[in-house]
Amino acid sequence: MADRLPPLQTLRAFEATGRRLSMTLAAEELHVTHGAVSRQIRALEDHLGVQLFRRLTRRIEFSDEGSAFFAVVTRLLSELSREAENIRRRNDTARLVVSSGVSFASKWLTPRLHRLMARYPDYDVHLEVTDVAIDFSKSQADVAMRYGSGRYPHADSERIMNETVSPVCSPEYREQMGGLRTAKDIASSRLIHENGMKADWNRWFRVMGIPAPGARGPGYSHGSMSIEAAIRGEGVALGRSVLVSEDIAASRLVALFPEARLDVEYGYDLVYPMGHRDHPKVCAVRAWIKDEVQQFKVTVEV
Repeated sequence: MADRLPPLQTLRAFEATGRRLSMTLAAEELHVTHGAVSRQIRALEDHLGVQLFRRLTRRIEFSDEGSAFFAVVTRLLSELSREAENIRRRNDTARLVVSSGVSFASKWLTPRLHRLMARYPDYDVHLEVTDVAIDFSKSQADVAMRYGSGRYPHADSERIMNETVSPVCSPEYREQMGGLRTAKDIASSRLIHENGMKADWNRWFRVMGIPAPGARGPGYSHGSMSIEAAIRGEGVALGRSVLVSEDIAASRLVALFPEARLDVEYGYDLVYPMGHRDHPKVCAVRAWIKDEVQQFKVTVEV
């Protein structure tokens, strides 16, 4: 079968030419001459027995066969490149890539990450921040922190922390609204929503035994955004206990009813590739994060 495959260099020249629709630009990108690219394209066309480009007066364009073949070549070269990078990453013992969701990274993880670096100075720690579902076959991450149900396709996980939600607002907003001493006072205030949360205002007011005032008020896609809105004085948010802890400690936020907490359907998980439980990088992050969580729980009720 190998002798039926086109030479790799002809595919690289074809992909670059097709992407730029210019042999001149492809030659510049590949650091070869225009003639070299032209010969590679001719060799590929001879190998396939079809014309891949139409040569016009001052430009080239795909033939029908060339357009279809370009889609396949682009996909396969991309997959080959990605897998090569994954192999390099798995064999890079110094680079440690930690992936985290946006809110957890900004409000909890990043301020503590320097202690991971100090604890394991032989690792070059890199933080990847994304809310995209983790796929270790495509990501460069060695481990991930995710806010979820504890079930992740093609990956193993361990629960790091659970959390609750309760009302928070800025000290200035509480004063402006006359103290917000009762649940009815909160119902009369401007409510900030985190979109998609099941532990929402309707559920909180139901637990407090009063009618929910409806869904009026601003909504945000991330918990960190709703918290920042509360800090700015936009209203009262149902703050996630893990995310609001340091803002409460710094008096940027006040907890209005800390005893009236709702359990949240999700929690924070340490996620890693299947079978990697005892991998040195996973072990390092696990040991560090457990110590961080223990220290956090000593000072903050979550």
